[in-house]
Amino acid sequence: MSTWTSDRFGPVAVLTFTREPGNFMDFGSMVRLGSLLEDLGRQTDEVKVVVLASGLDDKFIDHAELSDLARAGAGQASEEELGSWSRALRLLEEIPQPTIAAVDGLASGGGNEIALACTLRVASPRSRFQQPEVAVGIIPGGGGSVRLPRLIGPGRAAEAILTGRLVFAEEALRVGWVNTVLTGTDFPQEALRWAESIARNPGPALHAAKHSVVAGSRLPFGEAITTERRLFGELTAGNDALTSGS
Repeated sequence: MSTWTSDRFGPVAVLTFTREPGNFMDFGSMVRLGSLLEDLGRQTDEVKVVVLASGLDDKFIDHAELSDLARAGAGQASEEELGSWSRALRLLEEIPQPTIAAVDGLASGGGNEIALACTLRVASPRSRFQQPEVAVGIIPGGGGSVRLPRLIGPGRAAEAILTGRLVFAEEALRVGWVNTVLTGTDFPQEALRWAESIARNPGPALHAAKHSVVAGSRLPFGEAITTERRLFGELTAGNDALTSGS
């Protein structure tokens, strides 16, 4: 049975991960996530926002399955398995639609790295974030030591990675690790409503805004400005809303 389920709520697609007992992420589930994201990325007319959520209580996604890491270290993992993490995380960043990690509980190791690859992160008050890899003699291997410094600054990121400590929701919000903490009594519904508020905007504008923000984090300043200018021009050409609003 698949560890991922896909549900549609109007223009919002919700991908829910459930893998007992601890929501540890295995290679097969990452392969499946990549396939789901590729499919959703082609549905730009129907799907405006993609949300990642958990089916377990007090867990988002925990670290990578340790037996998978052992197999990879022993040269026993397939090429598809070895590339599954980079493929899925790249797609979270590169599919046209904004992606949102809805974190209600622990996001540790690879689980936090999946959240970092999303466009946005929302959290419940009980959420915790962690990159604990140094405690077992390794470092983040899914982009954590690259994306986290770009998000919260190199000093804060280095401290979080070198200590491996838990960062709770209030601090995560304060330093910019998450975009908002949703304090309602029904977190899944609150997260869905938050996603729906974004999905009310025109799809092409959402795609272009995400593209420009990602370009700004990757490209030299001048190239990123050129990308923004090109996207702006494409959206303003023949835009009836600009004329009707004048």
